[in-house]
Amino acid sequence: MGESNGKTLLGNLIAALAGATMLAAVYMVFVYVPTDSAQGIVQRVFYFHVPIAIMTFLAFGVVAIASAMFLWKGTRTWDRLAHSSGEVGMLFCSLVLITGPILAKPIWWTWWTWDARLTTALILCLIYAAYLMMRTVTTTGEQGARYAAILGIVGAVDIPIINRSVYWWRTIHPAVLVTREGGSGLSDPRMQATLGVCFAAFFLLYVWLVWVRDENARLQDALEDLRQRVLGSR
Repeated sequence: MGESNGKTLLGNLIAALAGATMLAAVYMVFVYVPTDSAQGIVQRVFYFHVPIAIMTFLAFGVVAIASAMFLWKGTRTWDRLAHSSGEVGMLFCSLVLITGPILAKPIWWTWWTWDARLTTALILCLIYAAYLMMRTVTTTGEQGARYAAILGIVGAVDIPIINRSVYWWRTIHPAVLVTREGGSGLSDPRMQATLGVCFAAFFLLYVWLVWVRDENARLQDALEDLRQRVLGSR
């Protein structure tokens, strides 16, 4: 009981911090930060788009690490973490593919172009969509988890490719935080502060969502284990 109450308290604390930081981020994006002189008001989407993209990389990176640990140790705890982070990562990756075109449309005059970074980001989304689907189409849960773990590890190779794509290929996508000449793309300190708060907000949101999903999966496992014991005792 004490352990359960401790986990509940921790979850509530993370949720409260995530909520408070997200409110601060929204205020700073729409009130505090100055409007970009070149891109105008649409540039404010940038403060959501970039942290969400980084959290996507974090989420799928966790999938790869937890999947490797699951294949090594064979414990359900690592598999739950990988699955939970994969689901949250798909949410963030979908938001990246939504906010990106909103930010780019006034600049590129099109919602989508087969730019190197956009294309590799779409591939990443498709890889982890397949990762989640693989867990449901296999004959046994254990088999699906192992097959998905392999895909989760291999899929993470696309993350550094996305990161370096603006340097490796001719692309219209900006380097975002650091220009190709090595300077910062955010000259105003208020812009830098706003981006920092947004990073913190989305990181806490990621942690909370993974915690909630992992706890739900843990309770489902405990319920299934109890059901198997009851059926076995008859």
